[in-house]
Amino acid sequence: MNTHPFAGLSPERVLDAVEHLGVASDGRLFPLNSFENRVYLVGREDAEPIIAKFYRPGRFTDAQILEEHAFLDELAEAELPVAAAIPDAQGRTLTEVSIGDASEEIRCRVALFPKLRGRAPELESEENLEWLGRLIARLHQVGVAGTFSTRPPLSIQRLGESGLEETLRGPLLPASLHARYERSVRALLDTVRGAFASAGKLRLIRAHGDLHPGNLLWNEQGPVFVDYDDCGMAPAIQDLWMLLPGDPEGRDRALACVLEGYEMFRSLDPREIALIEPLRALRLIHYGGWLSARFEDPAFPLAFPFGAAPRFWEDHLITLEQQRERIEDEAG
Repeated sequence: MNTHPFAGLSPERVLDAVEHLGVASDGRLFPLNSFENRVYLVGREDAEPIIAKFYRPGRFTDAQILEEHAFLDELAEAELPVAAAIPDAQGRTLTEVSIGDASEEIRCRVALFPKLRGRAPELESEENLEWLGRLIARLHQVGVAGTFSTRPPLSIQRLGESGLEETLRGPLLPASLHARYERSVRALLDTVRGAFASAGKLRLIRAHGDLHPGNLLWNEQGPVFVDYDDCGMAPAIQDLWMLLPGDPEGRDRALACVLEGYEMFRSLDPREIALIEPLRALRLIHYGGWLSARFEDPAFPLAFPFGAAPRFWEDHLITLEQQRERIEDEAG
């Protein structure tokens, strides 16, 4: 028996689910680059294609997904370039459908979104970086007007501690690296906790949460942010740092450009800048745990074949150890 949550999500069942939601498909179906969920571009008769997003079972509650949809509605009302979830005839933006055979039926939540057009961004341009800063600030202006009550906030526990635990109990980390990996990552987490403590109490706002270049499109109107699947309460810098180069000189130069645009609309607490490298550390730790926890999903070995290679984990561990040194050096 195949117990993978998307095992029964065949192309026919995707189209059946979309038709069930009232969309007349023309039969064209194209899977998009998504691993945590399953996302498809669905062709429609005499209309623009539509995006169908099937949420991974068990990851978020209905209330957490609906908070994402409500946030997108607020952003759209503020005239930001987002794809808000499309309501059905009853006004619902989230529907549960059945996939799989009767012997292994799985209930899966699905939402529909309009397709946004755009190309990969050019992040070397100072003008583009300033433009991004302005748009992120506008997003944050909406973010500070309310709070999330159910979505998980950014925390050292959720990204760091849980990421370490997933890696240690997962199938990928070589046994020969277990002791050193645990020792090094716990030391890194201590350093991260120290950095957050030094920054003091910061304001958490509703943020995109995963604003890396892969979640950014660029069209004739400018930048467009997609995939709010990880939106949550976080310091504002969380939506800035992933768009910056990794080297210190390039990072600082790009950050200055982003802030030039950002601070036209709102100020960034300068204490948050010291959290860029600690946040990078948490993302690195979380990445290892995410790979380990999801590797039984058939899509993961295909997309991340290196995840089962000892050399990857050796290099990943060295990167984590170097990241601790980097944070300590920058802290002085």
